[in-house]
Amino acid sequence: MNAPTRTPKKPRAWQRMLSGRRLDLLDPSALDVEIADIAHGLARVARWNGQTAGPHVFSVAQHSLLVEAIGGALDPRLGPPERLELLLHDAPEYVIGDIISPLKNAIGDAYRSVERRLLGAIRQRVGLAAPAPTLTRLVKRADRIAAYLEATRLAGFSMAEADQIFGRPPALPAETMPAIEALLTPRPTAEAEAAYLARLGALQAGA
Repeated sequence: MNAPTRTPKKPRAWQRMLSGRRLDLLDPSALDVEIADIAHGLARVARWNGQTAGPHVFSVAQHSLLVEAIGGALDPRLGPPERLELLLHDAPEYVIGDIISPLKNAIGDAYRSVERRLLGAIRQRVGLAAPAPTLTRLVKRADRIAAYLEATRLAGFSMAEADQIFGRPPALPAETMPAIEALLTPRPTAEAEAAYLARLGALQAGA
């Protein structure tokens, strides 16, 4: 007598969050996206695989605040929805982590497709539409400038090396530099989480 055929068990694709939500990484729902989970996770994810100077990691939460500040310096006309897009550009990393660009390129679209679906669910959760191409370009530009500053200030890159990889950034308005400089000092986890959560809340209220 033949043994019954067993259906292979489907691999688990969800992550349990501290809020109690179970977020499906392959088919994420906006209903399972909690703002507090995003802030908590991003404050604990290290940029540059943790290879940065200082007693604290430079977190994705701080990087996101930096990118928003740089985007605002590049275009002071931006309103709260556009600034939210800047702040949330790396939000999927609260659950999938920050993978450095060389590894992302090696993995290819498998990682990026998961990232895109998560970002879509996050946008829906906060009421953002998909960004216009001009805003997408601005986000990428601000992200690249932030990467250059982080690389040369925190991650041990020489300016010549950073020029070659990221391109020399433009001079930003002098009045915006104190706030940008302050965001380049790595903060304790709880402080980074609170700052990200406060900024996100303020932008949501404005939007």
